[in-house]
Amino acid sequence: MHAEPQKEHEWLQKLAGEWTSEMEASMGPDQPPQTFRGTDSVRLIGGLWAVCEGKGDMPGGGIATTIMTIGYDPARKKYVGTFIGSMMTHMWVYEGELNAEETTLTLETEGPNFAAEGKMAKFRDIIEFKSDDHRTLSSYMLTDDGNWQHFMTAHYRRS
Repeated sequence: MHAEPQKEHEWLQKLAGEWTSEMEASMGPDQPPQTFRGTDSVRLIGGLWAVCEGKGDMPGGGIATTIMTIGYDPARKKYVGTFIGSMMTHMWVYEGELNAEETTLTLETEGPNFAAEGKMAKFRDIIEFKSDDHRTLSSYMLTDDGNWQHFMTAHYRRS
C-alpha cells in the first residue's frame, strides 16, 4: 500500500516545527483559570500525518507529555487523529473538518466528563492559525444543557 498526499494534507505542513506554548485552563467551576507553559515539537510523517509532541507544566506540579496525531482520511473526507497524555489513560479519537478559509480545524471527540465521574461527554478541540507563526488550540465540552463550555485555550508561537 502506498498513499500519496492529497490537497488536504498540505494544511498539515503549517503545523510542522518547534513551538512554545502558553495555556490557560479552568481547573473547576469555582476556581480561577491557571496558566501553564510548555513546548510543542511537530514533525510530519510521509506528508500524511502530523505528530505533535508537547511537554509542559501540569496542574499541581510536574511535567506532562502529550502526543497528538492529525491526518486526513480521503475515504471519509475528514481529518482524523488521536490525543494521549502522560496524565491520563483515555485515548481521544478525533474526526473533523477544516473551514473554507483553511485557518481553522474543528475536531470532535468523546471522553470522560470532567463534571460527572463515570460518564462520557462530547468534546470539541479547535486549532486556529492566527498567522503562520501563531496558532491556538481551544477546548470545549458539551454540557448536559446543550451548551459548549470553554475550558482551555493554548497559544503556540513558533520558536
